[in-house]
Amino acid sequence: METPYDDAEDERQEKRGCFECCIKCLGGVPYASLVATILCFSGVALFCGCGHVALTGTLTILENHFSKITTDHAMLTDIIQLMQYVIYGIASFFFLYGIILLAEGFYTTSAVKELHNEFKTTVCGRCISGMFVFLTYILGIAWLGVFGFSAVPVFLFYNMWSTCAAMRSPVANLTSIESICVDVRQYGIIPWNATPGKACGSTLGDICNTSEFYLSYHLYIVACAGAGATVIALLIYMMATTYNFAVLKFKSREDCCTKF
Repeated sequence: METPYDDAEDERQEKRGCFECCIKCLGGVPYASLVATILCFSGVALFCGCGHVALTGTLTILENHFSKITTDHAMLTDIIQLMQYVIYGIASFFFLYGIILLAEGFYTTSAVKELHNEFKTTVCGRCISGMFVFLTYILGIAWLGVFGFSAVPVFLFYNMWSTCAAMRSPVANLTSIESICVDVRQYGIIPWNATPGKACGSTLGDICNTSEFYLSYHLYIVACAGAGATVIALLIYMMATTYNFAVLKFKSREDCCTKF
């Protein structure tokens, strides 16, 4: 016959079992991969979204103020459209790749900590982990290039913005504002035969006051920050996947040694 004491003891054991199960499940969460996934999704979203809108604004500024003949910047228009399509591909690829790396992180973390009996290291699993390590290293190097490339439009827009700020500065001793110009042809964005190709004085000031310039400038800054966040996320991925792969490889050697 059960007593109230036995019922209370059973209840405590049940709660202890649930608590231990929760702790066991939390122990299998790949926190590094989880943080990297959130950071990667955020960085790629900022880079792709802001970069897409900023490219459209840049093309509008060039068409309205620096290259009014369509044939002069036809190649640039095609390049910008191609880059926008590439942005769509980058967003889709990293959405899938982040999910795959997170799932791989759950598997390898559980295998490393031996939380579940059904998670065992196999040759195929180690090969897949090694492939992800290699691919993440390649993507990390590629995104370093993307991060550097995304800083170029920030530099160009900053030069134009600083020139406009210098013209508006009351402490600036300028004899002729119209002599201050920004020639975008020197950056290779548009050909040298593009007209007018440059903006001077009040015209340059009007460009800096447009909503397209203000929005594109700040969106390029955010896109550059998003590329930097993606680089950091891939570095975290690299450290996590490399550690898990090394531990799995070490455990496979232990398993081979214990068989003999």
